[in-house]
Amino acid sequence: AEAEKKLAAGQDIHVELIEARGMVAAAAARATGRDQAQLDALLAAVDEAGDRRRAELLLAPATRTLMEAWPDRTAAATYDRELEVFVDRVAARYSTWYEMFPRSQGKVPGKSATFDDCIARLPDIRSMGFDVVYLLPIHPIGLKHRKGRNNRLHAGPDDPGSPYAIGGADGGHTAIQKDLGTLADFRRFVDACHDHGMEVALDFAIQCAPDHPWVTEHPEWFVFRPDGSIKYAENPPKKYQDIVNLDMHGPHREAVWRALRDVVLFWIGQGVKIFRVDNPHTKPVPFWAWLIREVRREHPEVLFLSEAFTRPPMMKLLAKVGFSQSYTYFTWREFKKELIEYGEELTQTECVEYMRPNFFTNTPDILPRFLQTGGRPAFMIRVVLAATLSSAYGIYNGFELCENTAVEGTEDYLNSEKYEYKVWDWERPGHIKDVITTINRIRRENPALQELDNLRFFEADDESVLFYGKMTPDRGNMVFVAVNLDPFEYRHAELVFPLAEMGLDDDDIYAVEDLLGGGRRLWKGARHDVQLHPEDHPAAIFRIVPWRQIDYASPSD
Repeated sequence: AEAEKKLAAGQDIHVELIEARGMVAAAAARATGRDQAQLDALLAAVDEAGDRRRAELLLAPATRTLMEAWPDRTAAATYDRELEVFVDRVAARYSTWYEMFPRSQGKVPGKSATFDDCIARLPDIRSMGFDVVYLLPIHPIGLKHRKGRNNRLHAGPDDPGSPYAIGGADGGHTAIQKDLGTLADFRRFVDACHDHGMEVALDFAIQCAPDHPWVTEHPEWFVFRPDGSIKYAENPPKKYQDIVNLDMHGPHREAVWRALRDVVLFWIGQGVKIFRVDNPHTKPVPFWAWLIREVRREHPEVLFLSEAFTRPPMMKLLAKVGFSQSYTYFTWREFKKELIEYGEELTQTECVEYMRPNFFTNTPDILPRFLQTGGRPAFMIRVVLAATLSSAYGIYNGFELCENTAVEGTEDYLNSEKYEYKVWDWERPGHIKDVITTINRIRRENPALQELDNLRFFEADDESVLFYGKMTPDRGNMVFVAVNLDPFEYRHAELVFPLAEMGLDDDDIYAVEDLLGGGRRLWKGARHDVQLHPEDHPAAIFRIVPWRQIDYASPSD
Protein backbone atom coordinates (compact mmCIF):
# COMPACT_ATOMS: atom_id res chain seq x y z
CA ALA A 1 0.00 0.00 0.00
CA GLU A 2 2.81 2.42 0.89
CA ALA A 3 4.70 1.59 -2.32
CA GLU A 4 1.62 2.22 -4.46
CA LYS A 5 1.06 5.62 -2.81
CA LYS A 6 4.71 6.57 -3.34
CA LEU A 7 4.62 5.51 -6.98
CA ALA A 8 1.50 7.57 -7.53
CA ALA A 9 3.30 10.56 -6.01
CA GLY A 10 6.34 10.03 -8.26
CA GLN A 11 8.62 9.03 -5.40
CA ASP A 12 11.55 6.62 -5.62
CA ILE A 13 10.90 3.17 -4.11
CA HIS A 14 14.26 1.44 -4.69
CA VAL A 15 14.79 0.71 -0.98
CA GLU A 16 11.17 -0.42 -0.59
CA LEU A 17 11.74 -2.96 -3.36
CA ILE A 18 14.71 -4.38 -1.46
CA GLU A 19 12.55 -4.67 1.66
CA ALA A 20 9.74 -6.29 -0.34
CA ARG A 21 12.14 -8.86 -1.80
CA GLY A 22 13.08 -9.82 1.76
CA MET A 23 9.41 -10.28 2.67
CA VAL A 24 8.88 -12.60 -0.31
CA ALA A 25 11.97 -14.61 0.59
CA ALA A 26 10.67 -15.06 4.15
CA ALA A 27 7.29 -16.22 2.80
CA ALA A 28 9.01 -18.67 0.46
CA ALA A 29 10.80 -20.18 3.46
CA ARG A 30 7.43 -20.72 5.17
CA ALA A 31 5.61 -22.04 2.10
CA THR A 32 5.36 -25.59 0.81
CA GLY A 33 4.51 -27.36 -2.41
CA ARG A 34 3.37 -25.42 -5.46
CA ASP A 35 3.24 -22.09 -3.60
CA GLN A 36 6.87 -22.45 -2.56
CA ALA A 37 7.86 -23.12 -6.18
CA GLN A 38 5.93 -20.06 -7.36
CA LEU A 39 7.53 -17.83 -4.72
CA ASP A 40 10.99 -19.13 -5.61
CA ALA A 41 10.30 -18.41 -9.29
CA LEU A 42 9.11 -14.93 -8.37
CA LEU A 43 12.35 -14.26 -6.46
CA ALA A 44 14.41 -15.38 -9.44
CA ALA A 45 12.45 -13.06 -11.75
CA VAL A 46 12.80 -10.14 -9.33
CA ASP A 47 16.57 -10.64 -9.09
CA GLU A 48 16.90 -10.41 -12.87
CA ALA A 49 14.64 -7.39 -13.37
CA GLY A 50 15.15 -3.65 -13.22
CA ASP A 51 13.29 -1.47 -10.71
CA ARG A 52 10.26 -0.85 -12.92
CA ARG A 53 9.75 -4.56 -13.63
CA ARG A 54 10.48 -5.44 -9.97
CA ALA A 55 7.71 -3.12 -8.87
CA GLU A 56 5.30 -4.72 -11.35
CA LEU A 57 6.17 -8.23 -10.13
CA LEU A 58 6.04 -7.43 -6.42
CA LEU A 59 2.81 -5.42 -6.61
CA ALA A 60 1.01 -7.91 -8.87
CA PRO A 61 -2.30 -9.40 -7.60
CA ALA A 62 -0.85 -12.91 -7.92
CA THR A 63 2.01 -11.95 -5.59
CA ARG A 64 -0.42 -10.52 -3.05
CA THR A 65 -2.45 -13.75 -3.12
CA LEU A 66 0.65 -15.84 -2.45
CA MET A 67 1.80 -13.58 0.38
CA GLU A 68 -1.62 -13.68 2.04
CA ALA A 69 -1.53 -17.49 1.93
CA TRP A 70 1.74 -17.63 3.91
CA PRO A 71 1.61 -14.84 6.51
CA ASP A 72 4.14 -14.30 9.26
CA ARG A 73 2.37 -15.57 12.40
CA THR A 74 5.35 -15.42 14.77
CA ALA A 75 3.74 -12.56 16.69
CA ALA A 76 0.27 -14.13 16.80
CA ALA A 77 -1.56 -13.93 20.12
CA THR A 78 -4.65 -15.48 21.64
CA TYR A 79 -6.74 -14.29 24.56
CA ASP A 80 -8.70 -15.99 27.28
CA ARG A 81 -12.45 -15.72 26.71
CA GLU A 82 -12.88 -14.99 30.41
CA LEU A 83 -12.64 -11.19 30.35
CA GLU A 84 -12.27 -8.78 33.24
CA VAL A 85 -14.15 -5.63 34.13
CA PHE A 86 -12.22 -2.53 35.18
CA VAL A 87 -13.99 0.33 36.95
CA ASP A 88 -12.46 3.73 36.13
CA ARG A 89 -12.99 6.91 38.09
CA VAL A 90 -15.72 9.27 36.87
CA ALA A 91 -13.31 11.46 34.85
CA ALA A 92 -12.99 8.62 32.34
CA ARG A 93 -16.66 9.09 31.46
CA TYR A 94 -17.24 12.77 32.16
CA SER A 95 -14.49 15.32 31.50
CA THR A 96 -14.01 18.52 29.56
CA TRP A 97 -10.62 18.92 27.85
CA TYR A 98 -8.69 22.00 26.77
CA GLU A 99 -5.71 21.19 24.55
CA MET A 100 -2.91 23.66 25.22
CA PHE A 101 0.16 24.26 23.07
CA PRO A 102 2.56 25.24 25.88
CA ARG A 103 5.00 27.38 23.93
CA SER A 104 2.15 29.45 22.44
CA GLN A 105 0.77 30.79 25.72
CA GLY A 106 3.11 33.79 25.98
CA LYS A 107 3.06 37.40 24.84
CA VAL A 108 6.45 37.91 23.16
CA PRO A 109 6.54 37.28 19.37
CA GLY A 110 9.24 34.90 18.18
CA LYS A 111 9.86 33.53 21.67
CA SER A 112 8.66 30.44 23.50
CA ALA A 113 6.27 30.80 26.38
CA THR A 114 7.26 29.33 29.74
CA PHE A 115 5.37 27.31 32.30
CA ASP A 116 4.81 30.57 34.16
CA ASP A 117 2.99 31.88 31.07
CA CYS A 118 0.94 28.67 31.03
CA ILE A 119 0.07 29.16 34.70
CA ALA A 120 -1.10 32.69 33.92
CA ARG A 121 -3.60 31.27 31.40
CA LEU A 122 -5.22 28.84 33.81
CA PRO A 123 -7.86 31.21 35.25
CA ASP A 124 -9.16 31.92 31.74
CA ILE A 125 -9.31 28.21 30.90
CA ARG A 126 -11.01 27.32 34.16
CA SER A 127 -13.48 30.18 33.79
CA MET A 128 -14.65 28.58 30.53
CA GLY A 129 -15.42 25.42 32.49
CA PHE A 130 -12.65 23.00 31.51
CA ASP A 131 -11.37 20.42 33.99
CA VAL A 132 -8.51 18.82 32.02
CA VAL A 133 -5.60 20.79 30.56
CA TYR A 134 -3.92 18.61 27.95
CA LEU A 135 -0.36 19.56 26.97
CA LEU A 136 1.28 18.68 23.70
CA PRO A 137 4.77 17.17 24.15
CA ILE A 138 6.96 19.29 26.43
CA HIS A 139 10.23 17.44 25.77
CA PRO A 140 13.46 18.62 24.07
CA ILE A 141 13.07 18.93 20.30
CA GLY A 142 15.67 17.39 18.01
CA LEU A 143 17.85 19.38 15.62
CA LYS A 144 18.44 16.74 12.92
CA HIS A 145 16.03 17.22 10.00
CA ARG A 146 14.09 19.76 12.07
CA LYS A 147 11.04 21.04 10.20
CA GLY A 148 10.60 24.74 9.40
CA ARG A 149 7.48 26.87 9.19
CA ASN A 150 4.48 25.22 7.55
CA ASN A 151 6.26 21.85 7.62
CA ARG A 152 9.12 22.94 5.36
CA LEU A 153 11.93 20.43 5.07
CA HIS A 154 14.61 22.84 6.25
CA ALA A 155 14.32 24.89 9.42
CA GLY A 156 15.69 28.37 9.82
CA PRO A 157 17.99 29.22 12.74
CA ASP A 158 15.07 30.50 14.82
CA ASP A 159 12.53 27.80 13.96
CA PRO A 160 11.59 25.76 17.06
CA GLY A 161 10.63 22.57 15.21
CA SER A 162 7.78 20.18 15.89
CA PRO A 163 7.33 19.06 19.52
CA TYR A 164 6.65 15.57 18.19
CA ALA A 165 10.31 15.29 17.13
CA ILE A 166 11.21 14.26 20.67
CA GLY A 167 14.74 14.17 22.01
CA GLY A 168 18.02 15.96 21.62
CA ALA A 169 21.17 16.98 23.44
CA ASP A 170 19.15 18.01 26.50
CA GLY A 171 17.45 14.63 26.91
CA GLY A 172 14.52 12.54 25.79
CA HIS A 173 11.09 11.53 27.03
CA THR A 174 11.76 12.34 30.69
CA ALA A 175 13.31 15.75 30.01
CA ILE A 176 11.74 19.14 29.36
CA GLN A 177 12.38 21.62 26.55
CA LYS A 178 14.53 24.17 28.34
CA ASP A 179 12.68 27.15 26.83
CA LEU A 180 9.60 26.09 28.80
CA GLY A 181 11.43 25.84 32.10
CA THR A 182 12.61 23.15 34.48
CA LEU A 183 11.08 20.06 35.99
CA ALA A 184 10.38 22.08 39.13
CA ASP A 185 8.56 24.64 36.97
CA PHE A 186 6.46 21.87 35.47
CA ARG A 187 5.51 20.60 38.92
CA ARG A 188 4.44 24.13 39.85
CA PHE A 189 2.23 24.12 36.76
CA VAL A 190 0.66 20.80 37.82
CA ASP A 191 0.04 22.15 41.32
CA ALA A 192 -1.49 25.33 39.89
CA CYS A 193 -3.88 23.26 37.76
CA HIS A 194 -4.94 21.33 40.84
CA ASP A 195 -5.48 24.61 42.71
CA HIS A 196 -7.90 25.64 39.94
CA GLY A 197 -9.75 22.32 40.10
CA MET A 198 -8.19 20.95 36.92
CA GLU A 199 -6.00 17.99 36.01
CA VAL A 200 -3.03 17.79 33.64
CA ALA A 201 -3.04 15.37 30.72
CA LEU A 202 0.32 14.80 29.05
CA ASP A 203 0.94 13.71 25.48
CA PHE A 204 2.68 10.32 25.34
CA ALA A 205 4.20 10.05 21.87
CA ILE A 206 6.28 6.94 21.19
CA GLN A 207 8.64 8.40 18.64
CA CYS A 208 12.04 10.00 18.62
CA ALA A 209 14.00 12.64 16.82
CA PRO A 210 17.08 11.24 15.04
CA ASP A 211 19.22 12.82 17.78
CA HIS A 212 17.24 11.37 20.70
CA PRO A 213 19.70 9.95 23.27
CA TRP A 214 18.24 6.47 22.76
CA VAL A 215 19.44 6.42 19.12
CA THR A 216 23.09 6.49 20.21
CA GLU A 217 22.66 4.69 23.54
CA HIS A 218 20.47 1.88 22.14
CA PRO A 219 20.73 1.72 18.33
CA GLU A 220 19.38 -1.83 18.53
CA TRP A 221 16.00 -0.33 19.52
CA PHE A 222 15.53 1.16 16.05
CA VAL A 223 15.00 -0.11 12.51
CA PHE A 224 17.78 0.42 9.98
CA ARG A 225 17.02 -0.09 6.31
CA PRO A 226 18.96 -2.19 3.77
CA ASP A 227 20.91 0.89 2.64
CA GLY A 228 22.08 1.53 6.23
CA SER A 229 19.81 4.51 6.88
CA ILE A 230 17.55 4.71 9.92
CA LYS A 231 13.88 4.36 9.01
CA TYR A 232 11.98 7.59 9.59
CA ALA A 233 8.22 7.91 10.01
CA GLU A 234 5.95 8.03 6.96
CA ASN A 235 2.27 8.18 6.10
CA PRO A 236 2.68 8.04 2.32
CA PRO A 237 2.95 10.29 0.53
CA LYS A 238 3.71 12.35 3.67
CA LYS A 239 7.19 12.02 5.12
CA TYR A 240 8.29 12.86 8.67
CA GLN A 241 12.06 13.04 8.32
CA ASP A 242 12.39 14.57 11.81
CA ILE A 243 10.94 11.46 13.48
CA VAL A 244 12.19 7.88 13.79
CA ASN A 245 10.20 5.06 15.33
CA LEU A 246 11.24 2.54 17.94
CA ASP A 247 11.27 -1.12 16.92
CA MET A 248 8.40 -2.39 19.06
CA HIS A 249 8.52 -5.91 17.58
CA GLY A 250 12.26 -6.60 17.44
CA PRO A 251 14.45 -8.90 19.51
CA HIS A 252 15.01 -6.13 22.08
CA ARG A 253 11.34 -5.31 22.48
CA GLU A 254 11.24 -6.19 26.18
CA ALA A 255 13.83 -3.52 26.95
CA VAL A 256 11.96 -1.02 24.75
CA TRP A 257 8.63 -1.77 26.41
CA ARG A 258 10.08 -1.41 29.91
CA ALA A 259 11.75 1.87 29.01
CA LEU A 260 8.43 3.26 27.78
CA ARG A 261 6.62 2.03 30.89
CA ASP A 262 9.23 3.81 32.98
CA VAL A 263 8.55 7.04 31.07
CA VAL A 264 4.87 6.86 32.08
CA LEU A 265 5.79 6.06 35.67
CA PHE A 266 8.20 9.01 35.75
CA TRP A 267 5.47 11.49 34.80
CA ILE A 268 3.03 9.91 37.23
CA GLY A 269 5.66 10.76 39.82
CA GLN A 270 5.39 14.40 38.72
CA GLY A 271 1.63 14.45 39.37
CA VAL A 272 0.27 13.49 35.93
CA LYS A 273 -2.66 11.08 36.07
CA ILE A 274 -3.93 11.29 32.48
CA PHE A 275 -2.08 10.43 29.28
CA ARG A 276 -3.23 11.18 25.75
CA VAL A 277 -1.46 8.57 23.62
CA ASP A 278 -0.35 9.60 20.13
CA ASN A 279 -1.04 7.13 17.30
CA PRO A 280 -1.42 4.00 19.48
CA HIS A 281 -2.70 2.04 16.47
CA THR A 282 0.82 2.05 14.99
CA LYS A 283 2.17 0.14 18.02
CA PRO A 284 1.55 -3.51 19.01
CA VAL A 285 -1.77 -4.04 20.74
CA PRO A 286 -0.19 -6.52 23.22
CA PHE A 287 2.15 -3.71 24.27
CA TRP A 288 -0.79 -1.51 25.28
CA ALA A 289 -2.51 -4.36 27.11
CA TRP A 290 0.71 -4.95 29.04
CA LEU A 291 1.56 -1.29 29.67
CA ILE A 292 -1.89 -0.29 30.88
CA ARG A 293 -2.05 -3.30 33.19
CA GLU A 294 1.43 -2.58 34.56
CA VAL A 295 0.59 1.04 35.30
CA ARG A 296 -2.85 0.35 36.77
CA ARG A 297 -1.48 -2.29 39.11
CA GLU A 298 0.10 0.48 41.18
CA HIS A 299 -1.87 3.50 39.93
CA PRO A 300 -5.50 2.52 39.24
CA GLU A 301 -6.49 6.20 39.02
CA VAL A 302 -4.46 6.77 35.82
CA LEU A 303 -6.41 7.25 32.58
CA PHE A 304 -5.29 6.70 28.98
CA LEU A 305 -6.86 8.41 25.95
CA SER A 306 -6.35 6.67 22.62
CA GLU A 307 -5.69 9.05 19.71
CA ALA A 308 -6.40 6.43 17.06
CA PHE A 309 -7.92 7.95 13.93
CA THR A 310 -7.79 4.57 12.24
CA ARG A 311 -10.05 1.82 10.94
CA PRO A 312 -12.96 0.83 13.19
CA PRO A 313 -11.71 -2.66 14.20
CA MET A 314 -8.38 -1.29 15.44
CA MET A 315 -9.97 1.73 17.13
CA LYS A 316 -12.34 -0.60 19.00
CA LEU A 317 -9.63 -3.15 19.82
CA LEU A 318 -7.54 -0.52 21.57
CA ALA A 319 -10.55 0.39 23.69
CA LYS A 320 -11.07 -3.28 24.54
CA VAL A 321 -7.52 -3.77 25.82
CA GLY A 322 -7.80 -0.98 28.36
CA PHE A 323 -7.83 2.58 27.01
CA SER A 324 -10.10 4.72 29.19
CA GLN A 325 -11.21 7.04 26.37
CA SER A 326 -10.97 7.02 22.59
CA TYR A 327 -10.80 9.58 19.81
CA THR A 328 -13.58 9.06 17.27
CA TYR A 329 -14.80 9.95 13.80
CA PHE A 330 -17.04 12.68 15.23
CA THR A 331 -14.51 15.20 13.91
CA TRP A 332 -15.78 14.45 10.38
CA ARG A 333 -19.44 13.61 11.05
CA GLU A 334 -21.34 16.74 10.00
CA PHE A 335 -24.79 15.83 8.68
CA LYS A 336 -27.94 14.53 10.32
CA LYS A 337 -28.01 10.95 9.06
CA GLU A 338 -24.35 10.25 9.76
CA LEU A 339 -24.47 11.87 13.21
CA ILE A 340 -27.47 9.73 14.19
CA GLU A 341 -25.90 6.54 12.84
CA TYR A 342 -22.59 7.19 14.58
CA GLY A 343 -24.16 8.34 17.83
CA GLU A 344 -26.31 5.21 17.99
CA GLU A 345 -23.32 2.99 17.18
CA LEU A 346 -21.35 4.43 20.10
CA THR A 347 -24.21 4.38 22.62
CA GLN A 348 -26.70 1.68 21.60
CA THR A 349 -24.53 -1.22 20.41
CA GLU A 350 -21.95 -3.45 22.09
CA CYS A 351 -19.52 -0.53 21.61
CA VAL A 352 -20.85 1.06 24.78
CA GLU A 353 -19.49 -1.87 26.83
CA TYR A 354 -15.85 -1.03 26.14
CA MET A 355 -15.41 2.28 24.32
CA ARG A 356 -15.81 5.75 25.84
CA PRO A 357 -15.70 8.38 23.08
CA ASN A 358 -14.06 11.76 23.57
CA PHE A 359 -15.48 14.13 20.95
CA PHE A 360 -12.68 16.50 19.98
CA THR A 361 -13.88 19.34 17.78
CA ASN A 362 -10.44 19.85 16.21
CA THR A 363 -6.78 18.99 16.78
CA PRO A 364 -3.42 20.54 15.81
CA ASP A 365 -3.45 18.20 12.80
CA ILE A 366 -7.12 18.46 11.84
CA LEU A 367 -8.98 21.64 10.93
CA PRO A 368 -12.16 20.12 9.45
CA ARG A 369 -13.62 21.64 6.28
CA PHE A 370 -16.83 22.44 8.16
CA LEU A 371 -14.89 24.81 10.43
CA GLN A 372 -12.87 26.20 7.52
CA THR A 373 -15.95 27.23 5.58
CA GLY A 374 -18.73 27.74 8.12
CA GLY A 375 -17.34 30.71 10.02
CA ARG A 376 -18.29 31.52 13.61
CA PRO A 377 -21.64 29.64 13.42
CA ALA A 378 -19.80 26.43 12.54
CA PHE A 379 -17.72 26.68 15.71
CA MET A 380 -20.83 27.20 17.85
CA ILE A 381 -22.59 24.29 16.17
CA ARG A 382 -19.69 21.91 16.65
CA VAL A 383 -19.07 22.73 20.31
CA VAL A 384 -22.76 22.23 21.15
CA LEU A 385 -22.73 18.86 19.39
CA ALA A 386 -19.47 17.70 20.98
CA ALA A 387 -20.45 18.78 24.50
CA THR A 388 -23.95 17.33 24.51
CA LEU A 389 -23.70 14.20 22.35
CA SER A 390 -20.77 12.83 24.36
CA SER A 391 -20.09 13.09 28.07
CA ALA A 392 -16.39 13.76 27.32
CA TYR A 393 -15.24 16.29 24.75
CA GLY A 394 -12.35 18.62 24.00
CA ILE A 395 -11.19 21.60 21.99
CA TYR A 396 -7.74 22.57 20.76
CA ASN A 397 -6.67 26.08 21.75
CA GLY A 398 -7.68 28.60 19.11
CA PHE A 399 -11.07 26.96 18.67
CA GLU A 400 -12.55 29.51 21.07
CA LEU A 401 -11.17 32.23 18.75
CA CYS A 402 -12.77 30.57 15.69
CA GLU A 403 -9.33 30.15 14.12
CA ASN A 404 -9.96 28.55 10.71
CA THR A 405 -7.19 29.54 8.29
CA ALA A 406 -6.02 26.39 6.50
CA VAL A 407 -3.41 25.38 3.98
CA GLU A 408 -5.44 25.41 0.78
CA GLY A 409 -6.90 22.04 -0.13
CA THR A 410 -5.96 20.41 3.19
CA GLU A 411 -7.10 20.07 6.80
CA ASP A 412 -3.79 21.56 8.02
CA TYR A 413 -3.63 24.90 9.79
CA LEU A 414 -1.78 27.60 7.87
CA ASN A 415 1.18 28.92 9.87
CA SER A 416 0.59 26.15 12.38
CA GLU A 417 2.06 26.54 15.83
CA LYS A 418 3.42 23.02 15.42
CA TYR A 419 6.31 24.58 13.53
CA GLU A 420 6.63 28.12 14.89
CA TYR A 421 6.19 30.30 17.95
CA LYS A 422 2.74 31.80 18.22
CA VAL A 423 1.23 34.64 20.23
CA TRP A 424 -2.55 34.64 20.53
CA ASP A 425 -4.92 37.43 21.45
CA TRP A 426 -7.22 35.41 23.69
CA GLU A 427 -9.82 38.19 23.61
CA ARG A 428 -9.79 38.54 19.83
CA PRO A 429 -13.09 39.93 18.49
CA GLY A 430 -15.49 37.25 17.32
CA HIS A 431 -14.50 34.69 19.93
CA ILE A 432 -17.08 32.28 21.39
CA LYS A 433 -15.70 31.98 24.91
CA ASP A 434 -19.05 33.03 26.37
CA VAL A 435 -20.82 30.27 24.42
CA ILE A 436 -18.32 27.64 25.57
CA THR A 437 -18.60 28.86 29.16
CA THR A 438 -22.38 28.57 29.08
CA ILE A 439 -22.32 25.11 27.53
CA ASN A 440 -19.81 23.79 30.05
CA ARG A 441 -21.89 25.23 32.90
CA ILE A 442 -24.95 23.48 31.49
CA ARG A 443 -22.98 20.22 31.45
CA ARG A 444 -21.96 20.64 35.10
CA GLU A 445 -25.48 21.47 36.25
CA ASN A 446 -27.25 18.64 34.42
CA PRO A 447 -26.27 15.09 35.37
CA ALA A 448 -28.04 13.68 32.31
CA LEU A 449 -25.33 15.27 30.12
CA GLN A 450 -22.62 13.59 32.18
CA GLU A 451 -23.67 10.14 30.97
CA LEU A 452 -23.02 8.51 27.60
CA ASP A 453 -25.38 5.61 26.99
CA ASN A 454 -28.57 7.61 27.65
CA LEU A 455 -28.30 9.42 24.28
CA ARG A 456 -31.46 9.10 22.14
CA PHE A 457 -32.40 10.77 18.85
CA PHE A 458 -35.89 12.07 18.11
CA GLU A 459 -37.88 13.40 15.18
CA ALA A 460 -37.36 16.87 13.68
CA ASP A 461 -38.96 17.57 10.30
CA ASP A 462 -36.02 19.54 8.86
CA GLU A 463 -33.06 17.56 7.48
CA SER A 464 -30.68 20.19 8.82
CA VAL A 465 -32.02 20.11 12.40
CA LEU A 466 -30.74 17.37 14.69
CA PHE A 467 -32.92 16.68 17.75
CA TYR A 468 -31.81 14.46 20.62
CA GLY A 469 -32.00 14.16 24.37
CA LYS A 470 -30.58 12.65 27.54
CA MET A 471 -32.41 11.70 30.73
CA THR A 472 -31.35 10.30 34.08
CA PRO A 473 -32.96 6.93 34.90
CA ASP A 474 -35.38 8.50 37.38
CA ARG A 475 -36.25 11.29 34.90
CA GLY A 476 -35.13 13.75 37.55
CA ASN A 477 -33.08 15.50 34.90
CA MET A 478 -34.26 15.65 31.28
CA VAL A 479 -32.34 17.67 28.69
CA PHE A 480 -33.18 17.95 24.97
CA VAL A 481 -31.03 19.58 22.30
CA ALA A 482 -31.98 20.90 18.86
CA VAL A 483 -29.08 21.94 16.62
CA ASN A 484 -29.11 23.68 13.25
CA LEU A 485 -26.44 21.81 11.28
CA ASP A 486 -26.45 24.45 8.53
CA PRO A 487 -24.00 27.27 9.37
CA PHE A 488 -25.39 29.50 6.60
CA GLU A 489 -29.20 29.34 6.70
CA TYR A 490 -32.00 29.96 9.20
CA ARG A 491 -33.95 26.78 9.99
CA HIS A 492 -37.43 26.23 11.37
CA ALA A 493 -38.43 22.75 12.50
CA GLU A 494 -41.15 20.92 14.33
CA LEU A 495 -39.73 18.78 17.14
CA VAL A 496 -41.47 15.68 18.46
CA PHE A 497 -40.82 15.12 22.16
CA PRO A 498 -40.99 11.48 23.43
CA LEU A 499 -43.73 11.99 26.00
CA ALA A 500 -43.96 8.32 26.99
CA GLU A 501 -40.22 8.10 27.65
CA MET A 502 -40.50 11.33 29.64
CA GLY A 503 -43.22 9.81 31.83
CA LEU A 504 -45.88 12.21 30.50
CA ASP A 505 -49.33 11.85 29.00
CA ASP A 506 -50.60 13.84 26.02
CA ASP A 507 -52.53 16.20 28.29
CA ASP A 508 -49.73 16.79 30.80
CA ILE A 509 -48.22 20.24 31.05
CA TYR A 510 -44.46 20.58 31.41
CA ALA A 511 -42.14 23.51 32.06
CA VAL A 512 -39.46 24.16 29.43
CA GLU A 513 -36.34 26.13 30.32
CA ASP A 514 -34.17 27.35 27.41
CA LEU A 515 -30.71 26.93 28.92
CA LEU A 516 -28.91 28.65 26.02
CA GLY A 517 -31.32 31.37 24.95
CA GLY A 518 -32.92 32.02 28.32
CA GLY A 519 -36.57 32.13 29.26
CA ARG A 520 -39.24 29.65 30.31
CA ARG A 521 -42.49 28.47 28.84
CA LEU A 522 -45.22 25.93 29.48
CA TRP A 523 -45.89 23.31 26.84
CA LYS A 524 -48.40 20.52 26.38
CA GLY A 525 -48.25 17.73 23.84
CA ALA A 526 -45.40 16.25 21.85
CA ARG A 527 -45.03 18.65 18.88
CA HIS A 528 -43.43 22.07 19.20
CA ASP A 529 -41.68 24.47 16.85
CA VAL A 530 -38.11 25.73 17.12
CA GLN A 531 -36.40 28.52 15.17
CA LEU A 532 -32.64 28.35 14.86
CA HIS A 533 -30.56 31.11 13.30
CA PRO A 534 -26.90 30.19 12.72
CA GLU A 535 -25.48 33.63 13.54
CA ASP A 536 -26.84 34.06 17.05
CA HIS A 537 -28.97 31.04 17.98
CA PRO A 538 -27.84 27.88 16.13
CA ALA A 539 -28.97 25.57 18.92
CA ALA A 540 -31.50 25.27 21.72
CA ILE A 541 -30.94 23.28 24.92
CA PHE A 542 -34.16 22.59 26.78
CA ARG A 543 -34.44 21.37 30.36
CA ILE A 544 -37.84 19.79 31.00
CA VAL A 545 -39.67 19.63 34.32
CA PRO A 546 -43.19 18.16 34.57
CA TRP A 547 -45.51 20.85 35.92
CA ARG A 548 -46.72 18.60 38.74
CA GLN A 549 -43.12 18.17 40.00
CA ILE A 550 -42.32 21.86 40.42
CA ASP A 551 -41.78 22.89 44.04
CA TYR A 552 -43.64 26.19 44.32
CA ALA A 553 -42.07 26.88 47.72
CA SER A 554 -38.59 27.06 46.21
CA PRO A 555 -37.53 30.60 45.18
CA SER A 556 -35.26 29.09 42.52
CA ASP A 557 -38.34 27.78 40.71
